[in-house]
Amino acid sequence: MKDQQENILVLGATGKTGSRIVQRLEAAGLPVRHGSRGANPSFDWEDRSTWRAVLQGIDAVYISYQPDLAVPGALETIQAFTDLAVKRGVGKLVLLSGRGEVEAEQAERVIQNSGVDWTILRSSWFCQNFSEAHFLEPILQGELVLPVGDIAEPFVDVEDIAEIAVEALTKPGHAGQFYEVTGPRALTFAQAVAEIAHGTQRPIGFMGVPPAVYRQALEDEHIPGEFIDLVLYLFTTVLDGRNTPIADGVQRALGRPPRDFTDYVRRTAQTGVWANEG
Repeated sequence: MKDQQENILVLGATGKTGSRIVQRLEAAGLPVRHGSRGANPSFDWEDRSTWRAVLQGIDAVYISYQPDLAVPGALETIQAFTDLAVKRGVGKLVLLSGRGEVEAEQAERVIQNSGVDWTILRSSWFCQNFSEAHFLEPILQGELVLPVGDIAEPFVDVEDIAEIAVEALTKPGHAGQFYEVTGPRALTFAQAVAEIAHGTQRPIGFMGVPPAVYRQALEDEHIPGEFIDLVLYLFTTVLDGRNTPIADGVQRALGRPPRDFTDYVRRTAQTGVWANEG
């Protein structure tokens, strides 16, 4: 069957989900094209002249938009890429979407109306944000400071997202499916940091601060204004409790429960990434 021999393009191939999807596909011996600025041919969301080459001969695409589907212009970009992909003969689209984001839901409709097979994976905060992103350095320093309160979030392990994406890209039964993926339980950021502290046997604290204080701190670090706006949107508008409920996407897609945050902490602690070398 052709399902096992499709040429697959993974956008965001060096990102948290994309890198794991690429690794799984290549381990299975499947033909994969890396969609990133450093690949050959290169891919850049902001340079549409790079799109045609990476889509040449491609049957299925994993779409991960950077920095986030909520940023201005993202919807138009997703629409333009989808139109070109379909025109170039792509027959399957798998979109990583954002949970609780109106803008992401608009992008989902673009994919759903594309006229080809589609699968949507909707998720919010990743477990791996604590080890592979901006939270890592503060954790190494001993305290994570964020503009959040006691809102709980069912952090999802990106290994689950990657596993679902590979299934959707390579096997039948996932076309037209909408998977809302979460972890098996919701934790506050303070509870998540406490689990990391326990798992690493290190004193790591958490402090919530008002959004205005956090904005000022980022401005003092000369962070670009559009990035600050995005971060505060995700920490305030989206992180208001709307995403606290547990969803069944992992169970539906994979036939098993999602990975737990404690399992993520155990695995990650063993890598030494949280070891304080100071």
